[in-house]
This record gives sequence, structure tokens and C-alpha cells, in this order.
Amino acid sequence: MHTHTMDVRPSPRRALLVALTLLMTACKTPSAVGGGSSPGHSSGSSSSQKGRDDVPQGDPFPTKPSVEARKDEQADRALAQAIAQAETAPRKQAAESFLAVRKAYPETTAGQEALYRAGVLFYDSQDFANARKSFNELLFENPLHPQAADAKRRLGRAALEVGAYRDAYQMLYSLAENAQGDERAQLLEQAAQAAEKAGLFGQALQISVDLAGNARTPEAQQAAVARVQQLVEGRAGFMDVARVMEELSPSNPAWPVLSFKLARIYYHLRDWTRLEETLNRFLAEAPNHPFAGQARELLARATRRVEVRSKTVGVLLPMSGKYKAVGEAVLRGVKLALAGSDVELVVKDTQGDMNVTGQALEQLAFDEGAIAVLGPITSDESRRAALLAEELQVPLLTLTRQEDITNIGPFIFRNMLTNSAQAQAIADFAMKQKGFKSFAMLYPNLPYGVELANDFWDHVVRNGGQVRGAETYDHDQTTFTSEAKKLVGRYYLEDRLDYVEGVREVQQQTSGQDAFRRRKAMEKMKGNVEPIVDFDAIFIPDEWKRVSLVAPALAVEDIVTNACDARDLERIRKTTGKKDLKTVMLLGTNAWSSGKGASGLPELVERGGKFVTCSVYVDGFFVDSQRPATQRFVKAYRKEYNADPSLLEAYGYDSARMVRQLLESKQPPTSRGEFREALANLKDFDGATGKTAFDEKREARKPLFLLSVDNKGVNEVQQDKTAALGGS
Repeated sequence: MHTHTMDVRPSPRRALLVALTLLMTACKTPSAVGGGSSPGHSSGSSSSQKGRDDVPQGDPFPTKPSVEARKDEQADRALAQAIAQAETAPRKQAAESFLAVRKAYPETTAGQEALYRAGVLFYDSQDFANARKSFNELLFENPLHPQAADAKRRLGRAALEVGAYRDAYQMLYSLAENAQGDERAQLLEQAAQAAEKAGLFGQALQISVDLAGNARTPEAQQAAVARVQQLVEGRAGFMDVARVMEELSPSNPAWPVLSFKLARIYYHLRDWTRLEETLNRFLAEAPNHPFAGQARELLARATRRVEVRSKTVGVLLPMSGKYKAVGEAVLRGVKLALAGSDVELVVKDTQGDMNVTGQALEQLAFDEGAIAVLGPITSDESRRAALLAEELQVPLLTLTRQEDITNIGPFIFRNMLTNSAQAQAIADFAMKQKGFKSFAMLYPNLPYGVELANDFWDHVVRNGGQVRGAETYDHDQTTFTSEAKKLVGRYYLEDRLDYVEGVREVQQQTSGQDAFRRRKAMEKMKGNVEPIVDFDAIFIPDEWKRVSLVAPALAVEDIVTNACDARDLERIRKTTGKKDLKTVMLLGTNAWSSGKGASGLPELVERGGKFVTCSVYVDGFFVDSQRPATQRFVKAYRKEYNADPSLLEAYGYDSARMVRQLLESKQPPTSRGEFREALANLKDFDGATGKTAFDEKREARKPLFLLSVDNKGVNEVQQDKTAALGGS
């Protein structure tokens, strides 16, 4: 004896309804309004009660006459005369005659009949607006009129013609429920058309599916299925499809279309179990359907998602478009790192387009079986790739600067120099190694400058320091006199007590003298107002071209930036005759890095001259570094490409070397999950960009390159030499 137990688990389609309801409620995404009577009991794309209430419900007309029409002989004679005239008069003129009877005898049976006849004439002459007005008035007044059914049919079609689609849907569908045969099919067809135009796609879909199932001719069936296919492609929402499929039999000709759409919904939701169940049933029920080929391909792709080639690595880079040069630079580093290995590299061109990037990532995951993916670079591409990689659980080592990209999920890693890392590194150097406590900032009014300035400020405050002054400037500005004056208190002189007292003294001393002498004395006094240099360093997060213009403007305001030690400062004091001078260090980011000019020196040094000496900036790579791993990379790169590498090649190289190291280990990962764990636990990777490890957020952490500027060029700051750099 077998004991049967009731299975209380929800069906796959009902489970989808629940999941989608929760998803759409959480997202609160506005969509087409749903509701209505059956099939309007299924909503449109929205699951909210408000959406359902917005659809017309039931019969809008009263159930009993609101006016007690009486028999009137005079009214009957007037109606008979209007009928006789209508036989020869134009339709609209005849309709006006009937309206005249209606106006003269409003609460009579003749008046109601005249109103109906006027509506018919308006309808037949395609004056649908007046036809609606006449029929609406008649049916609200007397829903039991002998010609009420005909009036409703004409009213529904007139509403459809004038664009009152919701009213048309409500009227036509309610009439179809009580109709039979061809008339019912025609009314349902018109109701579906009205619902679709009203945005009630769920209702339109349900009607079209019913029409397909009840079609009497192949042509009618084909038309209904075609409408179903049109509705599920971009109109009817996920919820609409799921609700209609809940009770739909495979014998319905529209079943394959909806079933395949449901499978694609599961694919979008990454519900692999239900996807395979739906596709297998589809192929069993409709093996020869036109969609069968696509269904087999989708099923094969879903199956391949777990088939990983442990030596295949994907790369997402812009190999065409405006970022082509960036992609090519990174790829050179990647190829150099994998030279001589058995790692199979599959490169996909993202074209700098996030949609292309998404498609490429799916190809790498499903078709190529990549165990991990490197890239992309740009923010939009990387976010798209990261979202998909997390869904598919493919380890992604991205090379973007976008902050917080790894927050998307545990399969997302990043190895690239970021703004926050630069701000922290230069702030730590200034405060922890130099002992500086007070700072000023000059930064461009651009996202790059603003973001770095904010990050630097945060790090300074977090470490107990202060920002005494912060000035911004336009990104294309070339003179910086005003900004320099503001930093040292020489711009708003009227706010300084020593200046006000100086003005008073000059006025007293030049009393009785001519205007020229008074003006000269005032200018001399103004020039002798001492700068207020109450900061140890100035942070300038801008490109080197702008820095070479800013630094001389600071010198004009007696901000000394080129005294690397006490002897330099003493020499400047003797030259200027000012004993209270204080040296200030300029701090920068990797945007300060420049190519070599005609003299062989970096262009920053050529253009900035002595005003940029003694400055320090941070970078993620330095081609002349003495770090052994960096030297090995530079040597290999020069041998292979006969050129110097940049930061992009270096980060591409290190990222690929990390992957290679894991895949060539004694126990290499054979699944994506194992690779993710191995990468997360990678420690002390000695790369061209520094010794690297991933933190708990899967961000690559490494010591950046601190670079000092002197009149001979740029040099890497060594730990034992930091005390000799700058300071007062």
C-alpha cells in the first residue's frame, strides 16, 4: 500500500508569480496599468492595487432607468415627421432633426427613440464623437431601452475610433461575454485592440490567447497567435505572461510562444532549474515549432554555464572605438604576462559600449567556458560586466577606476589605481612620514579634481590634521593670481587688521602730499603686507600642464615651494630679505606624470622649472623605479615592444600574472568558485605595480610610488630619504 502525500510546494509558474511580485514591489517601477474585468482580472504590467483600480470595472451604466419616459402623442407625431424627413435628408441633417425632437420632448419615449436614431445616423456618417455623446446619454438615462444592445455595440466601436480606448475595452469585452459565434470573436478582437492601445497589455494578451484557442479558421488562429507574439515582445510584462501561462493548456496554439517567452524570463532571472524545466517541456510539446531551434540553443547554453575550461581566461577590452589605444595598451601587458604559458586567452572587443560588454561577458561565460575574466576599463562597461559576472558567478578582475565597483558582489575584484588610493597615499606620506598637520588645496572644478580634493580632505581630518584653505578654479584656467592671493590672505585685504592699520598710517604720513605720492606710498604698504602661510603643503590634483602654471603664481605671493632643505630656505631668506619665510611642499597625483621633453627631462620640470622642484606626487607605476619586480617588467617590455610601458601596460601585466600564478599553482582551481577563493586569498604578489594583496572588499592593496621632483627630473622616494624632502 502506497501512502500519498500532498505536495504543498508552489508550481514553477506560481513561484515565478510570487518572485516577480516581490521583485516589482521592491523596485517600485512604474509600468502599464492593469486590472479590469475578466480577463481584466489579470492586471497589466503593474502589480499594485492602485494600478488595478485605475481600470474601468463593470458596467458603467445604471441597472434601471434614471428617467421615467412617458408616452406623448405630440412627441410621437414629431418623431414620425423626423423619420419621414430622414428618408431623403443627408444623415447629419437628419440626425439634427432627431436631436430637435429629443430637445423638445426630453422625458418621452419618442425623445429617447429620437436620441437613439440620432446616434445611429452620426455613427453611420462616421461622426463618432457625436455618436458617443448620443449613445452615452441614452444608456445612462435608460439602460433598458429596446435598442440598448445595439447602442452599446456602436458605443464601444465609436469609443475605439475616437481613442477612448479604456472605455472601448470595457464596453466591447462586456458585450463579448454575452455574445456567440462570429459576433463574439469580432467583439473580442476589437476589445483586444482597445486594451492594447490603452496600455492594458495583460488584458490584451489574455483575450488574444483565448481567440487563438477558439479560432474557427487557420487565418483567425494565425492572426491571434501573431498578436500574442507581438504583445510578449516588449509590451506585456513578466507578470502578464506568468499569469496567462498559469492555466494555459499546451493545446492552445499560443502556448509555444508564451512558453518560450517564459523560458527567456527565467534566463533573465538566472533561474536555471526552472529554465531547463520550461525548455525541456517546450521541446517535448512543440519539437517542430519555429522557436524550437532557439530553445535548443538556449538549453545548451544554460547547460554549458557549469562547464568551465580551467585554462581559458577571458579579456574584455575596447579594441575599437575612442578607447582603442587604452585597450591595446592593457592587452600588450596581458600578453607579455602570459607569454610561454598554456593559458588560453579569449579577447572580446567591448567597443567602449556597455551593451556590447554585457553580450561579450555572456559569451565568455556560456560559450567559451572562461574560468575568469579580466577587464573592462571604463566605468559604464565595468559596472555592466560586474553585474552580469556576479549573476553568473564568474570571477571578474576589473581594471576600472570607478569607486566601490567591488560592492556589487563577492565575484568582483579590482586591480587599478583609484582616486581614493592616491589621496590616501599622498596624505599618509605628508602626515605620517613628513609630520605635516596643516594643508591647503587648489583643485580644478571637475569631477576628478573635486573627488580627489574631498578624499584628501577626509584623510587629513581622519588623521588629526586640518585644511586651512581650499580654492577651486575652472578646468581651462591659465592664470592663478587670485587663487594664490586668497590662500595667503592677500585678496580680501580689508578683512586684515594689519592692512587697515597700514592704510591709517599711510594716510597720516602723506597728509598734505599730492595724490601721486599718496598712491605710491599706499602701493608700497600694500606690497609689504605679509602672506599668511599657515599650512605645510598644498595639494593640487590636476594635470602637469596646469601645475606648471600654478606653481609660479604661488611664488609671486611669497609661497616658497622650492626649498628642499634648510640651506635652500636660508638662501632664499637672504635673497629676499624676509626672515619669516616658510617653505611649503606641493603634493600631487599621477596626473603630474609627463613625458620627456626636448631636453630629456620630464615636461613638468621643463615647464615648471624651479617652482616645481621639491614637490612630491603619487603614481601607480614608475618606469625608472628600482623595485626589482618593476625592473624585470620594464626590461621584458622593452625587449618585446622596444618602448617604455605605462601604467596601463603595468596593471594589465600584473593582473594577468596573478591569474597565471593561480592557474599554474600546485593545486590550480578547476571551477569558478575555487578560482574566486584562490584570488581572494592571494597575498604578497610581487608585481610591477607593487606587492599586492586583496582586502576583504576584494580591492588590490599595494604601496604606491611616491615621486619627488628636482632640477634633474623625477625620482622615487625611498623610505630612508623622506626626511630630506621639504619641510620648514
